[in-house]
Amino acid sequence: MNKSDLIDSLAKKESLTDKQATRIVDLVFGSFANELQHGGRIEIRGFGSFAVREYGGYKGRNPKTGNAVEVKPKRLPFFKVGKQLKERVEGK
Repeated sequence: MNKSDLIDSLAKKESLTDKQATRIVDLVFGSFANELQHGGRIEIRGFGSFAVREYGGYKGRNPKTGNAVEVKPKRLPFFKVGKQLKERVEGK
């Protein structure tokens, strides 16, 4: 499922226009991104949680040339699956 599939599903299920459903989905995703950007954490019970993880810099290698390159420290979003979702996917 991609974003447009989610919008279509929401519009049909809740009898909304595509424009209304798009605004709702954009609001949710925008709020998630804003919270993570500011170092926050998002927890959706039964689904999972999103947080930002910090990774230190390291020396890597360019696979094409084989030259050593310095990889800068970075902050990346991380998703941890919730117990209920994990069990549902496993079919328990």
